[in-house]
Amino acid sequence: MVNKERNLRLSYPAAKRRAVAFFSAFLCFGGFLLIRIFGMQVFGYARYTQMVEEQVRTASPLAAPRGTIYASDGTVLACDKTVWRIYLTPVDIREESERDGVDHAEIIANGLSSLLGVDRDLILARAKKSGTIDQTVKKNVGEDVFRRVIAFISQNRLEKMVHADPSAVRYYPLGTFAAHTIGFTGADQQGLFGLEYAYDEVLSGENGAFLHAKDATGRELEDIGVAYREPIPGNSIETTLDSYIETRLETLLEEIRTTFNVQNRVCGIVMNVKTGAILAMATSSPFDCNDPFSLDAISLAKLNASGFERDSDEYAKLKSELLYTMWRNKATSELYEPGSTFKIVTAATALDLGVVAPSDKFDCTGALQIGGYSISCHKHGGHGHGFTFAYGLQQSCNPTLMQVGARIGADRFYDYFVRFGYLEKTGIDLPSEVSGLFHKKEAIGTTELATASFGQRFKVSVIGQLTAIAAVANGGNLVTPYLVERIVDPDGKVVFTHETEVRRQVVGPDAAKTVASILEEGVSGTGGARNAYVKGYKVAAKTGTSQKFDVLDANGNSYLRVGSCVAFAPSDDAEIAAIIVADEPQTAKYGAIVAAPYLSALLTSVLPYLDAKTDGKPADAPVEVDRYVSLSVSQARAAAKTNALNVRVIGDGATIVGQFPEAGTLLFPNTGTVLLYTEGTERETVKVPRVTGLSPKEANAAILSAGLNIEIFGIGDPLGHTDASVTAQSLPPGETVPAGTVLRITVLYPDQDD
Repeated sequence: MVNKERNLRLSYPAAKRRAVAFFSAFLCFGGFLLIRIFGMQVFGYARYTQMVEEQVRTASPLAAPRGTIYASDGTVLACDKTVWRIYLTPVDIREESERDGVDHAEIIANGLSSLLGVDRDLILARAKKSGTIDQTVKKNVGEDVFRRVIAFISQNRLEKMVHADPSAVRYYPLGTFAAHTIGFTGADQQGLFGLEYAYDEVLSGENGAFLHAKDATGRELEDIGVAYREPIPGNSIETTLDSYIETRLETLLEEIRTTFNVQNRVCGIVMNVKTGAILAMATSSPFDCNDPFSLDAISLAKLNASGFERDSDEYAKLKSELLYTMWRNKATSELYEPGSTFKIVTAATALDLGVVAPSDKFDCTGALQIGGYSISCHKHGGHGHGFTFAYGLQQSCNPTLMQVGARIGADRFYDYFVRFGYLEKTGIDLPSEVSGLFHKKEAIGTTELATASFGQRFKVSVIGQLTAIAAVANGGNLVTPYLVERIVDPDGKVVFTHETEVRRQVVGPDAAKTVASILEEGVSGTGGARNAYVKGYKVAAKTGTSQKFDVLDANGNSYLRVGSCVAFAPSDDAEIAAIIVADEPQTAKYGAIVAAPYLSALLTSVLPYLDAKTDGKPADAPVEVDRYVSLSVSQARAAAKTNALNVRVIGDGATIVGQFPEAGTLLFPNTGTVLLYTEGTERETVKVPRVTGLSPKEANAAILSAGLNIEIFGIGDPLGHTDASVTAQSLPPGETVPAGTVLRITVLYPDQDD
């Protein structure tokens, strides 16, 4: 007991010391905290306030407007369009419903469902969802629907519960226009194909941001406020594309595709030979740039015909392949064998080297023995004996070009092939351009040289071929093709202007001029490219038909063809060159049929449009029929006379109450006839005559005497060529049609091989 008391007495001072020490430590720590708090409040206020704000701030990115893409005439080809995201704030819906005693979620779901086409139950579920700041109902809502949504919000006082955030999507006002050239963007506005991809950095601006503060429930913290960083718009680009020429080219390519059942697409290019500016570039079956991930009708038919189940891997793989094929620019990203259009390059090379002259004599018996092979001419009986080189080129004689190739020699032939740019990219400002494929220099034997001389057994791109031909057209300079003429910043200041780039001189001007003259004489005379003739203009042209050796039949023979035609005009001072390539046509195969007449039609429209130099022989251009309805008979006659159109009045009335053809129809002056109907008369009908197989003059007489009007497609001056014939007519023989109906006939030299 004594020891216990003694221990207690001894421990009391120790406990007291510990208590004092603890209390002292507490006071020190408390003082330290007070000092820290004071320092934070006074000296660190700005810093810690910023830290708090950063914790509660939410950043909403503000996408920079993407630059606009223009055609050369100012037509907008691609631009940004404002769309809206419609979204809900569930916490506000719940609070407003409790306060008003109204189920706002039901009102919102019912109203937005009909306006946005979104399932009502889905909207209702999102309106009542807890634990989220906002719930998206629909994205990319257009202007009209947005305005109706705003009206619905206002009428029902839903401003705190239903919201709309603007954003931009890429919009292509002309849909499929120049689709393969312009390309498209992805979901984040990044360029994926075409000019959109090639100039993505130029078109893209610098994104901004909208910073606002919200608490955990999604309420705005008004005391903290907002911050805003303005986005910087991207630059715009002005292209060389001409809206009129592009539209005309696209129309003709689709006509080729459907007329000849072309299986592997048709493409074409129109180019300024002096500057390299691309005036038009198109591939058939264009996709809609506004909906690029939907297959076009032809691709979709292939997918549906595959037999694959929709949810199978095979189906998904095929769809992906079809999409990439649909998007691919055939003019720049695919290779083909140029066939006889390459004979222009062989001829220019030989003339530049001085190994042949236009008057040199050649023989053709229908084939030539080269390296143990008998290589045929397209004309099985041959072109005869003692004809000139100029004639051989105009008639596309393979043995003539093979002999010329032998004179050039393998080494020099290869060197000029390189000089013409075939083994390098042209440098056009588009993505995914391919370069040509050719024999290695040391591997060119007599057979390889022979077949190469007339454009077979090697591959080039369409843009590469046209660029090489343009070098001949402009006097021998290889220019870089391009699509962007100017780049303009958001303030309208021009920050880039294209300057013509001459890569090198490939042949001398004398050789180029001689080739142009030979080709033009063939087109206007009896050459194989006569179907490319354009009345009123000097056109140099060459057709080509090449075999495809990638796909063979069961016997190992090639059966697919590529028909093409290339031309430049005016031949003596060329401004433009154009090419059309039809890959795997089915109902005809020769370039003289599937390409040349369509190139003629293109140039017939384009050359007057560009005010190109004529040959001094004026050509009759079609004129538009005026509207004569409601005019007096005398007024109608006078109006028609000003356009050199004939009229035939049906009835004895004084006022015109009907006419045929309708206003806007194109008729040729002097031969075109308009039927004018007065009161109380009925329209006359006539039967369509059979004119297929007739000469142009015979067909013209038969059509006009039948009371019909005539439209002629094909060679540019059909009535002046007695050995041409009508190969097709737009209306079947014997069909009854209104008098004055326009009967379209196709006039060609149907026996032309190349």
